[in-house]
Amino acid sequence: MVAAFQPIQAGARLSEQVATTLAQSIRAGQFSAGQKLPSEAQLAQQFNVSRTVIREAISQLKSLGLVTSRQGYGVLVQEPGHAPLLFQASHTASLAAVVQMVEVRRGLEAEAASLAAQRRSPEDVSEMHQILLALEQAVVNGDSGVDEDVNFHRCIAKAAANPFLLSTLDYLAQYLRGAIEVTRANEARDSNFLQQVQHEHSALLLAIEQGNAEAARQAMTQHLDNAILRIHAADPAFWEAEGYSLVQGLGVSLL
Repeated sequence: MVAAFQPIQAGARLSEQVATTLAQSIRAGQFSAGQKLPSEAQLAQQFNVSRTVIREAISQLKSLGLVTSRQGYGVLVQEPGHAPLLFQASHTASLAAVVQMVEVRRGLEAEAASLAAQRRSPEDVSEMHQILLALEQAVVNGDSGVDEDVNFHRCIAKAAANPFLLSTLDYLAQYLRGAIEVTRANEARDSNFLQQVQHEHSALLLAIEQGNAEAARQAMTQHLDNAILRIHAADPAFWEAEGYSLVQGLGVSLL
């Protein structure tokens, strides 16, 4: 019998909503280890989304170690507790893990920014402006701004118009989001940090808007280099309390 899911609502990224629902179902025991998930076509019909959205959601579940693919058979639920070795909690519960995640972002997103400057559309630029305004408002409201920060960087990757680069970042999204949660929690403790981030985002958007590929690459690299510096400059009390607890979630379960 095929599990029944309700169509998702517009709002957050569709693939993230699908991934969240499927992850919750798996963890609740609605699917047993080794059981095959419904097909892409079945899931797309139930969630009322495209098969591309379903593939992105399945990629997120794979990155969390919840499912695996078997060629010619389909997508199978993994044994409970399985997770990719690279992201075991024992390797991520430290300041070094967050820095390493930012290093991963730097390598991928500097290229994405350069390509975005060459290929962005007016709609892409408009969306980036809107997201940064939303990010500023979130900070004013006392929110972390994590969602807006993630959306801004993903919008840049989307504007790069390279589906392989975008899918790679989407595959890593859950881990990268965890690192962003840590960096923004740290930055929120210091108004100077928040001003620096705002300035860096603005410089990055300006370079992309002007079509300056090299300036965009440098702006993204500088932004993430500075993120690493801000992490190292964090008050030790931050790591003893909030920072440490956030890091514990990296690579374990972010859905």
